[in-house]
Amino acid sequence: EVEEEFQDTNFADPILDLSGPDLTNDPVRMYLREIGQVNLLSAEDEVKLAKRIQRGIKAQKKLRQNGSLSEEERRKYKRMEIDGKLAKRYLAEANLRLVVSVAKRYIGRGMSFLDLIQEGNIGLLRAVEKFDHRRGYKFSTYATWWIRQAISRAIADQARVIRIPVHMVETINRLARTQRRLLQEYGREPTAKEIALEMNLLPDEDTEAIREAMQNGTPIDPALERRWRRAASKVRRIIRISQEPMSLETPIGSEENSSLGDFIEDESVVGPVDAASKQLLKEQLNEILSSLNERERQVLEMRFGLADGQGHTLEEVGAKFGVTRERIRQIEAKALRKLRHPIRSRKLRDYLS
Repeated sequence: EVEEEFQDTNFADPILDLSGPDLTNDPVRMYLREIGQVNLLSAEDEVKLAKRIQRGIKAQKKLRQNGSLSEEERRKYKRMEIDGKLAKRYLAEANLRLVVSVAKRYIGRGMSFLDLIQEGNIGLLRAVEKFDHRRGYKFSTYATWWIRQAISRAIADQARVIRIPVHMVETINRLARTQRRLLQEYGREPTAKEIALEMNLLPDEDTEAIREAMQNGTPIDPALERRWRRAASKVRRIIRISQEPMSLETPIGSEENSSLGDFIEDESVVGPVDAASKQLLKEQLNEILSSLNERERQVLEMRFGLADGQGHTLEEVGAKFGVTRERIRQIEAKALRKLRHPIRSRKLRDYLS
């Protein structure tokens, strides 16, 4: 399966991109020049190195598991282990330019080119560890899969402000590829339902039934139509997830003299109508409270937080005036009865909602 996936993939040699004598100020070009000094391997060389690596791994296991080895056997296995590590290193170094070629395809995904190369190198080392030459395919074919996987996972983990799980990133990439293909095919932006159909988000029998109905111009079964709409909703949800957050400092307009944040309403700010209404209510309330005696007014202000916005218990108000909580309750009840009188309550009725 790996061979089939990459048999038509041709990667340009990144070393051919080098030009100009001054490389000292460009770390990428310096790196390319350095890895370009390592000779490429033939298929036979890859097999030889892979065999040495496998012998080294087996020797390492022998050294760890068997405590009854003679000194001569131990030295022999130690030499094989060291030789395997050297072969592993050379196989990796000879394929570093493959990592660069693969990494180029991921430029613009939220990570720098050097970071992409670094993550790809980790995938390359994993490929070196697991390569089995007996399966018959080239090392570059096998390594490409591991390099791509390592880079894709790094992008999923590091490139976004809000992390998206790897499986969802793969789904987003598949949707983007489907979208581009349908755009070229239709000459317009595809709908969510068309994308859902192409991505096989419906069971095979549903997909076949929809295509047949569309081809024959016959109505689609209502139950099938509902399932299709649900699949389209899933497409729209994936598109929403794929969107990157925007900075409130993003410039807006051709002159870039304003930012996105300037056009977003501050919901914590009281509007002019509400502010005027609140001020009128406060004035009306003060006018009504002034018709009570001083103690009644103070009791209501403390109980309902009319003065400082903080309500108080009967005990707290009683301690303030040096009376019992029951006496405060009586004063409060009497004051509220006065406020309910139609002459006073009429002024506040319009503020009730």
